[in-house]
Amino acid sequence: MSLEWQNGKVVNIIDETPSTRRYFIEATDLETFDFKPGQFVTLDLPIHEKKNKRWRSYSIASAPNGTNIFELVIVLVEDGLGTPFLFNNIKIGDPILFRGPAGIFVLPEIIEHDYFMICTGTGIAPFRSMIQHIHNNQLNAKDLHLIFGTRTKSDLLYFEELNKLQEKLPNFNFVPVLSREKWEGKTGYVHDIYKELCEGNPHAQFLLCGWKNMIDDAKNNLLAMGYDKKQIHFELYG
Repeated sequence: MSLEWQNGKVVNIIDETPSTRRYFIEATDLETFDFKPGQFVTLDLPIHEKKNKRWRSYSIASAPNGTNIFELVIVLVEDGLGTPFLFNNIKIGDPILFRGPAGIFVLPEIIEHDYFMICTGTGIAPFRSMIQHIHNNQLNAKDLHLIFGTRTKSDLLYFEELNKLQEKLPNFNFVPVLSREKWEGKTGYVHDIYKELCEGNPHAQFLLCGWKNMIDDAKNNLLAMGYDKKQIHFELYG
């Protein structure tokens, strides 16, 4: 983990949904940017006089690939300070200060149990990194269930990519869930889905990523179902 601030450059920006962008950042002082899937970086944005009020942390959405470029997927929080600055001021070619990687929200080296990855919105980022990494390196893993909740189909980040990965990885089950729109897939909330899928699986491990309310509800549900808190790991946004 690097606590030193490093020089970065924004090398690409993709509008993914009306309120979400993918930012590709090159670590310009490094030949390769090494990290574990699930880790995050912190950006230093010129939005406040106090240092610690300028810092914003985001999970890395790409898998380690031997280059010095990593991807962040960021949703616009209109009443915030950090994301409006990124959306309104940052352009391709701009410098950006960052530090990291950091964080312990990562998979074990040997995946001995079934994993349920439960997320909403941009909480998909660390799981996309993990699934890509498992696929790219043909790692042995038990069953992996990615349960991804959004409001509408247009909010489903990496939808086509994850569907294709499901076809290539026989033990990967991708379950997108919409709460505000009827469609061909699952509707409702993530909680009903993982409760159904993990039934009769006492050794399952759970990874939760997203906003506090979803994580609190999921933790309470899983504890009530008899799972131990050691089986529940989470990364909190906001």
